Amino acid sequence: MWDFRGQKRPRFAYQPGEGQESVWDYPRPPSIEPDSRLVEVHAGGELIAQCNRSLRVCETASPPTFYIPPEDVAIELLVPVEHRTVCEWKGQASYWALAMGKLSVPVAWSYLSPFRAFAAIRGWLCFYPGRINCFVDSELVQSQRSEFYGGWITTDVVGPFKGDPGTSGW
Repeated sequence: MWDFRGQKRPRFAYQPGEGQESVWDYPRPPSIEPDSRLVEVHAGGELIAQCNRSLRVCETASPPTFYIPPEDVAIELLVPVEHRTVCEWKGQASYWALAMGKLSVPVAWSYLSPFRAFAAIRGWLCFYPGRINCFVDSELVQSQRSEFYGGWITTDVVGPFKGDPGTSGW
């Protein structure tokens, strides 16, 4: 049973500094927040995506994920892959790989038919910062330590984060 829902930060959570936020203050179920910072995604010298109107999904214990509208993505540089997963909050995820790379390695995902509460991200793409270079206001995003999660770790968020060593029991 998950005990943390963003109402009270657990004692093991890092204290955020000025201009930072704790992922332990994010709600469960997750929230969607507009973000006007410049978000860019690059691979092999190519600009894959660029926008200043992303939607951040914030969930307890996870770094936020940044969803980019499809019209701000060079979709011709991506190909869909057969892999699918289901999120308890958002629904079935579809995955995308680089057209110029290994087709089996997803670098992004999207929700083509999300649950009603997440209709705002329908068709928007989020990229794995551990598999492709993602930037928020020119800061290179760090990835979560787990291969499964795709949270965007920047200097303005503190954890510990889901996927870090020792977090499987949360």
